[in-house]
Amino acid sequence: MPDRIESFVAAMGIRPTDRVLEIGCGHGVAATLVCQQLGTGRYVAVDRSPKMIAAAEKRNRPFVEAGVARFVHASLEQLDLGGERFDKVFAMRVRLFHDQPEQACKLVQRWLAANGALFVEYDEPA
Repeated sequence: MPDRIESFVAAMGIRPTDRVLEIGCGHGVAATLVCQQLGTGRYVAVDRSPKMIAAAEKRNRPFVEAGVARFVHASLEQLDLGGERFDKVFAMRVRLFHDQPEQACKLVQRWLAANGALFVEYDEPA
């Protein structure tokens, strides 16, 4: 497991009751780390790639079956989570946050709970 993902997730300070949204979940590595820390909280992930959603769901099947995790195939622009709000929203290596940060942050604001926090990391893959 990449150290950068472990460090990023640790820096968010996940609490057992947190409601967490991940934008661009990829293979679901961060999902596993987040879900291991949740008790009554919940985790929702979105990715525009059906292949990545399938891989992330498979990797995190116990959390999906327990009702802790949910994976959604959609683009950030098309994502509809209704009235759901999240204590923590995060994105790692999601190009929209690098290329159009204002737009990306505006899209995410609708899901942040009062006192919620957005965590973003972007670097080019090696």
